[in-house]
Amino acid sequence: MEDNTLNDDKSDQSPAENTQPKPLDGIRVLELGQLLAGPFTGTQLAYFGAEVIKVEPPKGGDPIRGWREVKDGTSLWWHSIARNKKCITLDLKSAKGREMVRQLAVQCDVLIENFRPGKMESWQLGPEDIKKINPGIIYTRISGYGQTGPNSSKPGFASVTEGFSGFRYLNGFEGEAPVRANISMGDTMAGMQAFIGILLALFHRGKAKENQGQVVDIALYESMFNLLEAVVPEYDGAGVVRQPSGTTVTGIVPTNTYQCADGKYIIIGGNGDSIFNG
Repeated sequence: MEDNTLNDDKSDQSPAENTQPKPLDGIRVLELGQLLAGPFTGTQLAYFGAEVIKVEPPKGGDPIRGWREVKDGTSLWWHSIARNKKCITLDLKSAKGREMVRQLAVQCDVLIENFRPGKMESWQLGPEDIKKINPGIIYTRISGYGQTGPNSSKPGFASVTEGFSGFRYLNGFEGEAPVRANISMGDTMAGMQAFIGILLALFHRGKAKENQGQVVDIALYESMFNLLEAVVPEYDGAGVVRQPSGTTVTGIVPTNTYQCADGKYIIIGGNGDSIFNG
């Protein structure tokens, strides 16, 4: 097992940012898992003052260290998602590594993990295990389809859950293959839902002395499903199935992207009579 500080980068902060009190000052977070959804959650918490301890595997660290554009041996994306975090390496497959996680969890307010459901329990690091040593911890879990249900055991890839949620069906042009956004939307939306869940759980815990920790269970597909606005009630109440509409929004005009004479594009969002007439 290795236990080395890899990164505690606050170089992007101005002096004012370093001294200004933040709403999550004093909150300590233990971030487990790799890639995007869990780490994105930790990043949001760190932005607002939480102390985030990120655990990476010994061999190579988090894969995002090497993703996309690399400069001086490190991904530029990594500098964004690891900002303000204290990074260590622990081998969670070893008994010593897992014991270190328990020791850290005792000192933390929040734990974030985005492993496949059941993995943390197999390591005896599940919510019930950690609750025994830290009843007040906010145990946050991010997976493709949640911790229970018929699909819970499936691996959770954001690209797949974007389709499962129905979002991909709406995104694109009629008669063509569904289009994905050129970003990891499913992961980042799940991270934002987890961020909100953690804040609500911390708020609840702080309202009364007897309140303890909670489990925040986030599913990637639900985070995307939550974006569908009127699609679900329109189907339930009127039997209408929303279709892909290219660069427009169904039922709202003028809202579109138009090419101008100089070859550039302009976006017009006249979403109501008062806006259009004004």
